[in-house]
Amino acid sequence: MRRTATTINPQLSRVISETGHTDGIVVTDAGLPIPPGSERIDLAYRPGAPAFLDVLDTVLAEMVIEGATVSREIAERSPGMLAALRERLEPLGVEIVFVPHIEFKELTRSARAFVRSGEFTPYANVILTAGVAY
Repeated sequence: MRRTATTINPQLSRVISETGHTDGIVVTDAGLPIPPGSERIDLAYRPGAPAFLDVLDTVLAEMVIEGATVSREIAERSPGMLAALRERLEPLGVEIVFVPHIEFKELTRSARAFVRSGEFTPYANVILTAGVAY
């Protein structure tokens, strides 16, 4: 369910519009494996760009989110990125669920789509669970 109409990438705009309650959208770094046959919106154009947080902010501006899942390893390997995730999700009332990275990759198999950034920060990935606006 869309929150606003500010995304100018047509593929990303379409996927957000088609996302329903409890669908998962994965915002990824440049290295997360994307299962064959999954919808991929690849925004990366060079190492580090666009940044994971820029892509995440765009998706969060458009979607109602009720849940978020990240790899447990982010806490140790990329604590700054985890802090940035919390800064964005906690004001929305979204609790972050932590799972081992191997389980995270398995959970991504049921995602509606993957939005790939050019981020090179380890474990900069999140599964966003869509909510509803009512």
